Amino acid sequence: MARIKTISVTLCAVILTTFTFIATPQAVASEHARPAAVHKSNTAASAKVKKKSAPAKKTASKSIKSSTADKKKRTTVKKRTTTSSSTPVTARQRTASRTLSRTASVSASAACRKNRSAKQRAACLQTRSAKGVTIADAHKIRVQKAQKTAMSKLMQQIGKPYRWGGNSPRTGFDCSGLVWYAYKDLVKFRIPRTANEMYHLRDASPVDRGALETGDLVFFRTQGRGTADHVGVYMGNGKFIQSPSSGQGIQVTSLSEDYWKRHYVGARRVMTSSTIR
Repeated sequence: MARIKTISVTLCAVILTTFTFIATPQAVASEHARPAAVHKSNTAASAKVKKKSAPAKKTASKSIKSSTADKKKRTTVKKRTTTSSSTPVTARQRTASRTLSRTASVSASAACRKNRSAKQRAACLQTRSAKGVTIADAHKIRVQKAQKTAMSKLMQQIGKPYRWGGNSPRTGFDCSGLVWYAYKDLVKFRIPRTANEMYHLRDASPVDRGALETGDLVFFRTQGRGTADHVGVYMGNGKFIQSPSSGQGIQVTSLSEDYWKRHYVGARRVMTSSTIR
């Protein structure tokens, strides 16, 4: 009995050892297999995360592009607003430059008039024109000043009596004497003493009735003597100043009156840039 027990004990020990030898490689294999499975699971998870993050990156890039496009639009809008706001400034600058050129032309003509001789005045105007003042503007200013001087002399004689052959404020004027008094010191040529001679004056240029300017001479034939026997000075706005006849003083009359419309024969311009002193 004791031998049987020992044999059974040994058999049990052998069986146990064989089971341990068989189970041990499986455990080792399972232990080696666990990290691989963990690694696979980690890679699968990272792949899922990448797939999810890819749309996020696309949306982020789209948002960046949209923000840059918005910035470009804003800059273009700013440029447009700045250009539109700069337009009035340039217009102001242009008007300022024009006013400066006008004042410069006035001062230039005033400075050139101080010279006594015609040659000195012409040379002065040429030098001034080289500095930005045109000769045409200077001539125009000179003519306008001469016209104002003539109108001032004529208006001071309003109400003075008519006198045949008179040409002085002390004695009175006839029609041609009034014109002679107003222009004798303003033009280079000699002013004739009768209305008919003034009408045929070579230094005066004919003017249409629709193109009359201040200072032009207007002629009438009232008594049928010669081409013209009466003269007045156009003042603008369809009116002229005259010394009409005996018993009436120097007055301003409208050209549209029937009497003067019927007897009107023409007009002459005596004050131009080439004829004034």
